[in-house]
Amino acid sequence: MPSSRLPGPLRALGRGRRLRALSVAVANLLPLVGVVALGWNAAALMTLYWFELGITSGWALVRALFAGRPSEIERDGLIVGPLAERRAGLSIPLTGVEIRFSSLLVLPIAAAILGVVWVVVGTLTVGVVADGGLGPEALDTVTLAVLAVFVGEGATTLVEYFGRGEYRDHSAQTAIQGVFARGAAIFFGALVTVTIVGASTLEGDAPISAIDPDAIGLPLLLGIVAVKFAFDLAGLYGDRLAAFDESSALDLGFSHEPPAAEPVDGSLAEPVRTVRQPVRARLAGALTTPLGHPGLWYLASLPALGAALFAIGGEWGAVALLLCVAAAVPLGLAALDHELRHGLVAYRAGGDALAARDRLSGVTLWRVEPWDETDLRVERGRLDRRLGTETVVIELRDDEHRIPGLADPEPILDVFDRRATRPDGQAGPDGQAGPDRQAGPDRSTK
Repeated sequence: MPSSRLPGPLRALGRGRRLRALSVAVANLLPLVGVVALGWNAAALMTLYWFELGITSGWALVRALFAGRPSEIERDGLIVGPLAERRAGLSIPLTGVEIRFSSLLVLPIAAAILGVVWVVVGTLTVGVVADGGLGPEALDTVTLAVLAVFVGEGATTLVEYFGRGEYRDHSAQTAIQGVFARGAAIFFGALVTVTIVGASTLEGDAPISAIDPDAIGLPLLLGIVAVKFAFDLAGLYGDRLAAFDESSALDLGFSHEPPAAEPVDGSLAEPVRTVRQPVRARLAGALTTPLGHPGLWYLASLPALGAALFAIGGEWGAVALLLCVAAAVPLGLAALDHELRHGLVAYRAGGDALAARDRLSGVTLWRVEPWDETDLRVERGRLDRRLGTETVVIELRDDEHRIPGLADPEPILDVFDRRATRPDGQAGPDGQAGPDRQAGPDRSTK
């Protein structure tokens, strides 16, 4: 990963926790001054915290966009799984920062989740206590505090995340984790406040929105500020919590290392032979993919339902069109998934390794050395028997690669010293059957 090329003063300021600690101090000093000196009530305090959560969420999405490590996406996920394996990125000139393709896959989901969290927290906090409780003077001071929080969070992101190079250690998922702690602090602080004050001030069947923001006293408001400050301190020293987690056997969940961003080495020793799926296997694989993803057919249910409604009215043209859509949507998505996963992948068997290469982007997806595998076998399922193809399964210590629909798997099998296990005791290319391990005399010297 290229080094950050941000100006020297930014990198110098980003060393240590100076700016982040200053940002946390300002973010917590402002509500403290507002409560103690400016007479803020619960409505003003919750409004500031709600906007702070929105600002933090926005800058978290910026950090997620430029995260330096690939996002963790399940390989079996439809379409997004094979797309995430292509560890490509768009470089930003003069910065050394990249926008990784896997981050773009995560960003819409992350934005939707953070948006829902912001709305829910606002509904249960500001929506309860701010009805008529935020006067003009308090509104002015809260607005200034919101602007200060925005500038502080932006400066922290620019100087520490980019200038200090923290983006290299984050994926899109880890870049937004801290937002949820802040949301939890605001939510539970407001929940406790509303519960206590509602129980002591409301009478009979009065709605919760009838709470008077001015009825929440100074001690309780200071308690909310203290709880929020404690959560912010935990985020500030999160790396020390992670170090403690790594050095202990408690597994508290603070320590998490995203996958490395380094590209896979695609160089191979000669001779190199290339194996691809034949056309018949690509077509058959696309047609059978929906069997492994039943959720695809849920997408077909809406146009199928529409076709049934039009059939009642005798609109047969619309019925035919909707039925075509109901069949084309799952099959089209299945074909795209299969092409990305297998059809557009070339398996290059060299003298020292096997590498899977994306034929569109030229990116090497994975590489296996002859001594990395823990098991090697050839399978022939029902589809393989009908097509006259075979599936090669390469098991690793913590992973597995399946290469289905190969007309001639021998170039791939020849990379490894281990003789492949074949179904039903079928003979291998040397005429001998069985799962026996045949290690060459030079295996230990590779």
